[in-house]
Amino acid sequence: MSFAVPWVFCLLPLPLLLLRLLPARAAASGALTLPPALAMAFHPTAANPVHRHARLIALACAWVALVVALTGPRQEQVLDVVPASGRDIVLALDLSGSMEREDFVLDGRTVSRLAAVQDVAAQFVRGRTGDRVGLVVFGDRAYVAAAPTHDVGAVAQVIGTLQIGVSGKATAIADGLGLAIRRLRGREAESRVIILLSDGQDTTGAVDPVAAAQAAQELGMRVYTIALGPADLASSPDARDAVDSETLSRIAEAAGGETFRVRSTEDLEAVTRAMDRLEPSLADMPPVRTWRLYWPWCAALAVAALAAALVLHLRETA
Repeated sequence: MSFAVPWVFCLLPLPLLLLRLLPARAAASGALTLPPALAMAFHPTAANPVHRHARLIALACAWVALVVALTGPRQEQVLDVVPASGRDIVLALDLSGSMEREDFVLDGRTVSRLAAVQDVAAQFVRGRTGDRVGLVVFGDRAYVAAAPTHDVGAVAQVIGTLQIGVSGKATAIADGLGLAIRRLRGREAESRVIILLSDGQDTTGAVDPVAAAQAAQELGMRVYTIALGPADLASSPDARDAVDSETLSRIAEAAGGETFRVRSTEDLEAVTRAMDRLEPSLADMPPVRTWRLYWPWCAALAVAALAAALVLHLRETA
């Protein structure tokens, strides 16, 4: 419990100071002068000491309650709710056949690229409290696996159920990026972000993914890209399932984002930490604090005390 303006308590002795400092009124002087015709209708009555004392107590209570109301009594509360961040994020994940390769280590055992991505991406999504997160997957074609929602737990659960082959085994990067752009286009979020992860090169050739990224930038979106896999197309063009990191870098540059090169699970976890710095989550912010205000109750008590004093005064003069 605290008070918004505690110095107002200094006003409590004000009525006593006024009674002491102001000159006393002569006993013979009347509080109200009435015309003779009206004065004849009234007759003096003896003041009831009980009513007089009760009236003084009511007036004192009214004054104290009024002063307390002016101090703004309040109690701090911590809310469990987290406000919306105003950010929409769509993850575009590659589900091509190369994601089946087991060249990542997770918890001391060798796992497929998809298993490593599922584990890290699900943790990342669960930490995006306050964001609206969606999921697009692509292989031969792209489709929406989860529409943007504040229920990040549900999106993380969908990520854990992804399987290779549901969208074909090719790598339609441009289609995945284009569908993510369409899901974010027209939304009123203050910030719209696409995180594109691929472990190969675009095999469709129908749309230039860099041109799609430029369109995203013109629409006010940012695109971050993750190039996944030990082999790189630029340095090892003959390697099996080499990732086209150069194109992914150009996509990120065209859309005002950044690109990340991932060769291990540790690199993938470092990317999630970097994304948390680039796009801060409200989950790491201090809890929302508010105040429960009690001044209306004090003001109501002051009004009730004044009403009681008025009733006692009317009874005394009746």
